[in-house]
Amino acid sequence: MGKRSRRRGGPADDGPSSFADLGIDLDLDLDAEPEVTRTIGEHGVLTLRLGMSPGTRSEYDQLLKGFRSTAAATQEDRWARAVEFLFERLVVRWEVAGVATSGQKDLLRRLRVATRDERHAIRDGLRQHLAEHLPDVPAP
Repeated sequence: MGKRSRRRGGPADDGPSSFADLGIDLDLDLDAEPEVTRTIGEHGVLTLRLGMSPGTRSEYDQLLKGFRSTAAATQEDRWARAVEFLFERLVVRWEVAGVATSGQKDLLRRLRVATRDERHAIRDGLRQHLAEHLPDVPAP
């Protein structure tokens, strides 16, 4: 019995205690980020996040400028790392020939064993995604 009930001298109000009691279904996933799927030719379908946090953007910018690489890294090495970085941060799921891969570790493993053609398709898909949904982020 709460303070107000004691003051009034009556039983506590047993009204609705949740939205479900009112018949309202609020199926909200506050941690979910908006996503989009993109077909990358014969190399499958990527499910990509639509946003990047400011911290991720800053890391990516430093990576492109060479601040996070060794002195011996070539421009091509930095581009390859930039594609991997974007893949790691944006790709949620990759489905190839009906086999879906999800989870950051599994996706990175799959990317590292990808064929050259698959890597090119992923790079092109990421470039298109950035151009459409994150135009302020430079593509690798």
